[in-house]
Amino acid sequence: MVETVKKGLAVGVKTTGALGKIIFPVTLIVSILQYTPILPWIIRVVSPLMKWIGLPGEAAIPLVLGNFLNLYAGIGAILTLHLTVKEVLILAVMLSFSHNLLVEVTVAGRVGVHVALAVGVRVMLAIVSALLIHLIWQGGDEVAQYGMISSSSAEFSGWGPVVWAGVKKALFGIMQLAMIVIPLMVGIQILKDLKWLDVFSRWMSPLTKMLGMKENTSMTLAAGLLFGLAYGAGVMIQAVQEDGVSKKDVTLAFLFLSACHAVVEDTLLFVPLGIPVWPLLLIRLTTAVLLTMMVGFVWNVYRKTGRREAA
Repeated sequence: MVETVKKGLAVGVKTTGALGKIIFPVTLIVSILQYTPILPWIIRVVSPLMKWIGLPGEAAIPLVLGNFLNLYAGIGAILTLHLTVKEVLILAVMLSFSHNLLVEVTVAGRVGVHVALAVGVRVMLAIVSALLIHLIWQGGDEVAQYGMISSSSAEFSGWGPVVWAGVKKALFGIMQLAMIVIPLMVGIQILKDLKWLDVFSRWMSPLTKMLGMKENTSMTLAAGLLFGLAYGAGVMIQAVQEDGVSKKDVTLAFLFLSACHAVVEDTLLFVPLGIPVWPLLLIRLTTAVLLTMMVGFVWNVYRKTGRREAA
């Protein structure tokens, strides 16, 4: 067990370093942009569109970074903005559904899912969920508190203080993420070494049946739920190849994981942003179950209709 923990710590530190290479420059650059004419120009251009989903114009920055880079880059950008709890929750839900598209859509193609479907579903879920939260929830007007990161505005004279303030904000963001990522990597390493992933897969068999998939899809779902579409890519591809998962089950599994993957990691990462994470988790789980069951039902009806016409 000691060696397992050491290995997990090493992976956690390495992962934190890799994430820090993204978080630090993104947070620093966005912090500096707040004091240049560039950010106000972006805000003016996108504000009319963002207002439809209850967000200010500058909220486009974490959405773009999160979708084209990864969730950590999106969170790094959020840390630089002054937002309400409701606005942060909307961003968190959107980024939970739609982030790291370039990498994770590539994974979709590798496991046999149409790329256009993978992108369309995730972007649609992000937009629809944001619109529903904006229209239904009337609370959350208080300013979000980012843990150790102050949300109060400050005035600086000269570029030196501006850059130094950005550096401090970036370092604080990395420190808070490290407090989550390192123990998480240790836990994942323990699961690997003890082979509890196989046990978890068996536990999930009733869920796969309820969602309209065969039992051999359990490993794919388990990998995606625990490690995410990017981190669990290797496990997912191997499970699809070795377990002979059908195209229908692969598509349904990916739809489920598009809405709900890396549920522990992704949810915990939003804790420092000062939002209620339980609603975030419930929204993702409920959406994943309903979406997958609906598509599975339509797929089965379409298949039966096709068979009748062929007969």
